[in-house]
Amino acid sequence: MNYRIWYSTEPFADFVINNTELKNKTFVKKKMYESDANNAKNFHTMPDHIKKILYLDAPDLIVEIDHEPIFSIEVSTEAGTGHNAFQRFARLAASVENNVPAFYIYPEAAIITRKGSPPQWDKINPLVFKALDDVMSIYKIPALLYYYPSDFRMHPADATTSPNLLTKGILHDTNRNYAGSPLGTDNEMLRMFDAINEIIAIFERTGIIKGREKLLSNRTLIDRRTFMNNEYVYKGGNLQMSPLSATIKVKTEYLLNYLSQFENQNYSIGELLRSREETIIYKVDALFRGDPYPGALAAIDYLLCREGKSFEERKYNLVIAWSDVELEDNAKTLILNGTKGKIDDFIKAVQASENKNILSKNYAQLENHEIPRYYMQVRYGSTYSKVKHVRVFSYFADAILFPDGSLWRDA
Repeated sequence: MNYRIWYSTEPFADFVINNTELKNKTFVKKKMYESDANNAKNFHTMPDHIKKILYLDAPDLIVEIDHEPIFSIEVSTEAGTGHNAFQRFARLAASVENNVPAFYIYPEAAIITRKGSPPQWDKINPLVFKALDDVMSIYKIPALLYYYPSDFRMHPADATTSPNLLTKGILHDTNRNYAGSPLGTDNEMLRMFDAINEIIAIFERTGIIKGREKLLSNRTLIDRRTFMNNEYVYKGGNLQMSPLSATIKVKTEYLLNYLSQFENQNYSIGELLRSREETIIYKVDALFRGDPYPGALAAIDYLLCREGKSFEERKYNLVIAWSDVELEDNAKTLILNGTKGKIDDFIKAVQASENKNILSKNYAQLENHEIPRYYMQVRYGSTYSKVKHVRVFSYFADAILFPDGSLWRDA
């Protein structure tokens, strides 16, 4: 069997290879290009089965056997309070939605120093564990979180006593060849390496198709899932935490009445929104932008809405509103009274992405190196040319509401 290891940063790839059974395999390392939006010269060279995982956002590592991806890894050292733990969630979802197990390396806590206050631990939002478990329940594919090593458990009460205060209490590997990687001798990383080795063994022994069916019944992976569920409970996880605290559930009638301003004798709202009696609205009273909102929207889908593998298989519509939202019960409609979110900011982001579209060129205008990229865009249009947050919002949201305009799906 031949392995290919796609990486964003090579030292992290070497870290994973040399700490797992990958070091004993026949493999090649390949640079991963994230999207047509940020690497127009190279993205079209990525194999189609890898592009499918990158359609929302790119993980830090993807490993494949004979052109079949077998796992991906996303790693972060960010503090995980509130929305932040979900910032990379769309990357995990994109992997699992393509039947590829996903590993998420994230600190249990990181040290934050705020003006006028001593350093303190900023702890992970435990709701991320439930979101990952819901993803596993729907797709029957592992989505496992392992803590990025830190001083938190040795110095939980007083962050100022952390020996690694300058690195936010985070423990990086001391091997310079693994620059920017987690401490490989930490128990959390050792457990992750064990899980990776189990996944490799299952796929080599049973093949990819049958192997996927066996993953969640593997004892090592069961134990990790149990640990995650226990962490959710132990850390006080509940459905009133952020980002769910920024959502409301309304009767879809209110949404349809609000959108009726866009209807006329030649057009009426299609059947998708009408097919669900209730709607979840994620309220973001802020300027239109990306992180952490795209990942939070993806997590809300799995925590509250999704019942199946497609966005069509939702119990509730999923809507993001760039405004605070009030209900007008007399007219049974919505009131968006925010002033920060502007529809033109979304449109400008789309237009800026379209500047990377070369489909309007004549053949004679194409440079030789542009021809395969042109052909990719013929097939996929501007899917990979749009910036990440525009891709994620348009993928997950059934409707996007601004005080001065809206976008929605008909089907």
